[in-house]
Amino acid sequence: MVKQAIVSDGLAEKFKAEKETPYTRFVANEGLDIINGLYVPSLHEVELKPWARRGGNAVFINHDASRTSNDCYVMEIPAGSKLAPQRQLYEETILILSGRGSTTVWNDSGDRASFEWGPGAIFGIPLNAHHQHFNGSGSQPARFVSVTNLPPLMNVFEEPEFIFGTAHDFKGRFSGEPDYFAEKGEQKGLLMETNFVADAVNLPLIEAKERGAGGGHIRFQLAKCSMNSHISQFPVGTYKKCHRHGPGAHVIILSGEGYSLMYPEGEEPTRYEWKVGSMIVPPNMWYHQHFNTGTTPARYLAFKYEGVAIRNAQGVPKAWISQRIGGDQIDYADESPEVRRMFADALARHGLSSAMDPAYEAELADLPPKG
Repeated sequence: MVKQAIVSDGLAEKFKAEKETPYTRFVANEGLDIINGLYVPSLHEVELKPWARRGGNAVFINHDASRTSNDCYVMEIPAGSKLAPQRQLYEETILILSGRGSTTVWNDSGDRASFEWGPGAIFGIPLNAHHQHFNGSGSQPARFVSVTNLPPLMNVFEEPEFIFGTAHDFKGRFSGEPDYFAEKGEQKGLLMETNFVADAVNLPLIEAKERGAGGGHIRFQLAKCSMNSHISQFPVGTYKKCHRHGPGAHVIILSGEGYSLMYPEGEEPTRYEWKVGSMIVPPNMWYHQHFNTGTTPARYLAFKYEGVAIRNAQGVPKAWISQRIGGDQIDYADESPEVRRMFADALARHGLSSAMDPAYEAELADLPPKG
């Protein structure tokens, strides 16, 4: 059971004035809720409220640790409708959950780029570019989930009129290129620099044995933004290595079913079941681990803010480095026996068995000695 660190009313009263921030007040003034983003069973089913500024329906999803760095919201465009045009002094990455439609992006010179999207598409909105989303169906709503770095900017500037009403083109981000959202990109190691991926569910991945279990991985920089995103996939009967990192990674399940364990150091893990459309957001430096208990490969997308990345002197995320040499990843050889027992029990309920023995064996070749 995760300790909640609840204190006396007297101590809480001393910090009452600091509980809310310009960001949380902004969301409340927009007439919207912030629901707890630690675990969302289904992004397809969260309840939404009208958002007058945007002309659609929405809800914000984040928890105390993530709303200091970045945030998340789910938006629905009504059937046969469109959202209001908007520009914003923060970055945004989007995953289409359901529906089909299009988006137009333009600058102050009137140069435009338009593209169509469907379920599984991901793209970035160029910084402070005008943009508008259109629902292509006259009978069905379209729904997307978005991750932005609005919170720190709203907390600094405080004035929505400045965030949404400043006239400046960041030409290094977007100069009106008509093919800006063409499905293309430059691959640099694991990182693909692109602005649009039409189908994140079936996108080919790159081998990433360092994360364990014979999985695949690819990282993105969308719309030249400072936020980071990646897709990971792992085979049937396998699970990823346990690791931890900074706040704000919004992990959205694209395919498969299974569960994740999450916990702060020194406490017992809590189990969170997931399916397509579930989302979990590990708090700052909480350990977490993902398990595939279904009959198909499991794939997830993580949107996050790279500004809180924890890397070594070589630029490698410490979440990819063994704790035996100072990283933040737990090797299979060092995990609790309970991890394997729980996984075996979950697989048995589906008539499956673990396929982890090759991963355990492969790890030994490069396993650092214990300190």
